[in-house]
Amino acid sequence: MIKLQRIMHVEDEPDIQLITKIALQDMGGFELLSCCSGEQALAEIERFLPDLLLLDVMMPGLNGPDTLIAIRQNPKFEKIPALFMTAKVQPSEIDELIALGALDVIPKPFNPVTLSDDIRAIWNTHTHI
Repeated sequence: MIKLQRIMHVEDEPDIQLITKIALQDMGGFELLSCCSGEQALAEIERFLPDLLLLDVMMPGLNGPDTLIAIRQNPKFEKIPALFMTAKVQPSEIDELIALGALDVIPKPFNPVTLSDDIRAIWNTHTHI
């Protein structure tokens, strides 16, 4: 199994970016790249080469689902694991995100203290590479 080390976080809200950075990088020990838009994620993915994508669903411009679709059009990244973070957690909405190929959906608001462990648990459950 590949060890999860590099996470690309795509989130347009600066406060959530900061909390996630503290939770994942400072507390969780991950190498994190925060992108403020789907467009920035597309521009940075080749350089950063993340192990996992952590995508906000609702963003201006390219939203999370469209960002994932665009990233996966590149054969190098078509199998990259992805998680969505969203406040929209109705079962039908979660099913749609899973159907796009997401490993799971993390509801907002999330617990910053347990976020890195939650992500590791999802990674360990779903990735058998």
